[in-house]
Amino acid sequence: MSISELLATALKKRQDLLTQAKINNTDCYRVFHGTVEGINGLNIDRYGEAWLIQSFHQTLNADELKEISDSLTRIEDLPITYNDRSDKNSRVMNQLDVISQDFADLDQVIHENGIKFTSKLRHEGQDPLLFLDMRAGREFVKANSLNKTVLNLFSYTCGIGTAAAVGGATRVMNVDFSSFALTAGKKNAELNDVSDVCEFVQSDAFPALRQLAGLNVGGRRNQKLPKYPKLPMTQFDLVFLDPPRFAKSPFGTVDLINDYQSLFKPALLTTKSGGTIVCCNNVAKVEREAWFNALVRCVEKQGRLVTRHTWLECHHDFPSFDGNHPLKMVSLVIS
Repeated sequence: MSISELLATALKKRQDLLTQAKINNTDCYRVFHGTVEGINGLNIDRYGEAWLIQSFHQTLNADELKEISDSLTRIEDLPITYNDRSDKNSRVMNQLDVISQDFADLDQVIHENGIKFTSKLRHEGQDPLLFLDMRAGREFVKANSLNKTVLNLFSYTCGIGTAAAVGGATRVMNVDFSSFALTAGKKNAELNDVSDVCEFVQSDAFPALRQLAGLNVGGRRNQKLPKYPKLPMTQFDLVFLDPPRFAKSPFGTVDLINDYQSLFKPALLTTKSGGTIVCCNNVAKVEREAWFNALVRCVEKQGRLVTRHTWLECHHDFPSFDGNHPLKMVSLVIS
């Protein structure tokens, strides 16, 4: 099948989702998830009043790009940005013409279930400012934050924290190492008039988590620790843990395959009795039931219990081959 035929098939499968999106004031979603829908590494998204095409394994040639662009224009005539991320570090490597570059550099506003988010199709980072497959997580948090205190770890641009604040949280602490990401998070709070309940802590997650949990900050042996914000021991009603696959710092190593517990244990300690912790793991090779069972064992080792759990499934614009999406999200109610 041609690219345009594959795209047409993908859109046909999304008709109900797109109809509901319009009703719910949502203008950001995936229209083509290439790994599952026919072209490995090609993703096409709607971000507000723009189409975003991204290729991760190989560069689109001029004919392929025109075929996709023509198909998208027939759906809705919006500006199109193409980010070629086929280099091994996934950074954007293609130049745009002057008009397209000016548009890609603009700060824009997109909407998800009526919540406003800042968007910029090209910026100093490499990923879009809102991860669309996390929509189910933002919906859960919005629906479960009324009169709650919320800790949002590895917050990136604070989409989860913004959803919590819009949902009626009394306090939201967003923690991320990137000042750029937190600046976008502050814009999101301002767009939704929730700045008064949102806090933005620029910190490595390990010292922030360990202080909040009442643990020693620690760090790598014989390595001088950089400065970090001082935080008091605190527990929250709702904790959201969404770490990257792998990252190293002087304070510790994030490893979602071999050592999720090094983050989960202190995050658990920051969760109030009767509170909820939402755990995310975006590594495809991690089997979800085995991961879930490891989480339950870690809870029980701390003398606590999982009294209820709920799997948060990605929406239909992010299909998977077997119903098991690489992004796994589960909420645990902890006694």
